Amino acid sequence: MNCSDNIEAIRVSLDDYVLSGGGANGESYDHKTDPTVMLKLYFPGEIQQPLSEMKLARKVYDMGIPTPEPGDFVVTEDGRYGIRFHRIIGKKSYSRATGDEPERVAQFASEFAQMCKQLHATRVDTAHFENVKHHYFHLLDQNPFFTTAEKDKLARFITDIPDEDTALHGDLQYSNAIFAGEKRYFIDLGDFCWGNHLFDIGQVYLCCYLSDEDFISETFHMPKALAMKFWDCFAPVYFGEGIPLKEIEELVRPFAGLKTLLIERNTRCPMSEFRAALASILE
Repeated sequence: MNCSDNIEAIRVSLDDYVLSGGGANGESYDHKTDPTVMLKLYFPGEIQQPLSEMKLARKVYDMGIPTPEPGDFVVTEDGRYGIRFHRIIGKKSYSRATGDEPERVAQFASEFAQMCKQLHATRVDTAHFENVKHHYFHLLDQNPFFTTAEKDKLARFITDIPDEDTALHGDLQYSNAIFAGEKRYFIDLGDFCWGNHLFDIGQVYLCCYLSDEDFISETFHMPKALAMKFWDCFAPVYFGEGIPLKEIEELVRPFAGLKTLLIERNTRCPMSEFRAALASILE
């Protein structure tokens, strides 16, 4: 099966795999007999997105960012496309680990913060990756729920944010960082880009503080109170002990609010609970 850019999709059979999880874009599978192989499949009809993610995943891996090694571009017998990755044996996400062992929340939050600091200190070749601002301008242009005046204010805010030529995960949450023993990895880097670190940190704050109890429980396997404690432990490690939490949250909150653009695109409805974080921009 030939696809764009002369990359051939290798045919695989789902008879060799067992379903291990699901997400917004598709499903993940573990190989039945080879524990070192996992398969990420997109929903039917999606070709360009998994192909683009595979090429991006390879570039990110070659940069030295700690992430599982991507393998082949594949297609299944039911016409779904995806990527085979090297599976990390015995892995656990920082969200799952925190939910399972809440007494270690400070340790897990600190380790995750150190990973984020290292990622955000990694310089990238800006010619080969997208600027995060371009992503947000595109989302803003597509959004049908903000008025023209509101869009103008949001666009000015995004424009005025100082650029940084360093790496961004693009979907930074504590479920997208895993560990196995002493090894730590980022996963789901399909939105990897470059720019100001606060775009990433806003996502962490949104997942810990702004999301509701049911979403946090279902997605991150912990009560909201524990997620909030994770942020309270994360922030001093990432930003430094001398900065008050209230000051950090005031800095980060508008960036968490900008995720409204992504959430409203996916849900196709206005999200008032997240828009509140944009008050300082829209007032």
